[in-house]
Amino acid sequence: MRTLSLGSVLLIAWLLLSGHFEPMMIGFGIASCVVVVIITLRMEVIDHEGHPIHLSWGALTYWPWLMAEIVKANWDVAKRVLAPTPDISPTMVRVHASQKSDLGQVIYANSITLTPGTISVDVGDGVILVHSLTRAGARSLEEGEMDRRVTRMTGEHH
Repeated sequence: MRTLSLGSVLLIAWLLLSGHFEPMMIGFGIASCVVVVIITLRMEVIDHEGHPIHLSWGALTYWPWLMAEIVKANWDVAKRVLAPTPDISPTMVRVHASQKSDLGQVIYANSITLTPGTISVDVGDGVILVHSLTRAGARSLEEGEMDRRVTRMTGEHH
């Protein structure tokens, strides 16, 4: 099932990104996708973490929320940095990651890094070390909304 899903996702991405719909070009796209799927099968990386199709439905609600958070954080960082006297207070904070799987913790850490003004520095043992441009950004992470949403998306309950 994951193999078929990976091949389909690759082919759809190839079609959308290439913009070529001539039979010969589609044939090349299919051949390319088949080669990639064969390579990933040989590497044994089409698994629960390598191709997490089980997250598809949860991602439909998580991604729009994350995109909105990224836009808000971009606006906040831009205002702070472009101000005549930048209002920044760089700080490091450790936030608890309630996800039980490595995949869940990586999604959480990457979500933190994707949000401007925060960078995940280290992940391990259910704790993420984060550098934040402001103390307010650090407090926002400590409130745990992103953690709860990632946990809900991955289906990992406390």
